[in-house]
Amino acid sequence: HDSASKQFFYPTDSRQLGQVFVQLSQVFTTAGKRGKQVKVAQDNAKVQEAEFNDLMRNLRYNLQLDFGQLATLIDQEQVYQNEISSATNLVGSIQKSYDAGNTSMKDLIRLKALLFGLQNDMIENSRQINDLQTELKTLIQANEMSFVKPVINDTPKNNIDLNVAALIGRAMTNRADYLSNQYQLASAQHNLELQKAMAAPDITVGASYDKNSSYAQNYYGLQIGLPLPFFNRNQGNIKSAKYSLMSQENTLKSNESKLKNDVVAAVNQYKLNQQLFTTQQTEFNQQYDTLFKAMMKSFKERQISLVEFVDFFDSYKDTKLKILQQQYNLQKSIADLNFAVGEPVIKP
Repeated sequence: HDSASKQFFYPTDSRQLGQVFVQLSQVFTTAGKRGKQVKVAQDNAKVQEAEFNDLMRNLRYNLQLDFGQLATLIDQEQVYQNEISSATNLVGSIQKSYDAGNTSMKDLIRLKALLFGLQNDMIENSRQINDLQTELKTLIQANEMSFVKPVINDTPKNNIDLNVAALIGRAMTNRADYLSNQYQLASAQHNLELQKAMAAPDITVGASYDKNSSYAQNYYGLQIGLPLPFFNRNQGNIKSAKYSLMSQENTLKSNESKLKNDVVAAVNQYKLNQQLFTTQQTEFNQQYDTLFKAMMKSFKERQISLVEFVDFFDSYKDTKLKILQQQYNLQKSIADLNFAVGEPVIKP
């Protein structure tokens, strides 16, 4: 019988002895994962933007309060200066009377104690002004040697339509903290959709080329990969995303209720302070200043006693400070209303 024989041929060109293996693969996502990931990223970007806007909203609110408080302190300083000037002149006059033997030491000491108390109150008032100056110049980047003097509109703001329902609607449109909660809810919803999509397996498609390391000298292969999600269907992340969504829904409802209550409270507080601050108060303030001058003259002419004068002097100071406090309360209620709505409703 014929014998079989095998022959092996070796290439004489050494360049043909090398091995080459090339493989390329591409993963194709399924169930719209990429689009859902983009939505989650967009929601997170909106949340960050809303949180920044809420930070600016809080800074503007604090800045407005600082301006209002500083204006009140400056006006209080004027009250102290006027009273100290009057008390200083009065002490000088009574000192001369005491030196002449016409006034008792008790009356002189009582007036000096009154002056000393006013001077101490003014020093404390000046300290608060200095603290606010430092804070405000830092916030507005003013020169350290400058003096910030706010200009506050103290005219009562009448005939302003404060429709609560409309203001609540504006607040839900403008308030950055509420918008942030909405974006977080949308992000939680999109994340749940993404986690459900992650349960669907991705497809891997690839191609390979093999030279001199397989049964064929030039081998071309096609690869298709599809993992079988028998044990990993992403159930844990899906469950976590569901709980996160429910939590954000409750947070949004709670913050919506808080927003409405904030607006209602701010409107009521503004109306209350606006009623207290009327044109009659301005007239009373002027009449009180006239009475103060008359009382000073009457005391110098000994038409009223020291006790009666000191009582009026203290009452005058307290009343003037209360009027200024009412002015600040009105400014604060305006700031609170603008803060609750998320945009200027009344110009301070």
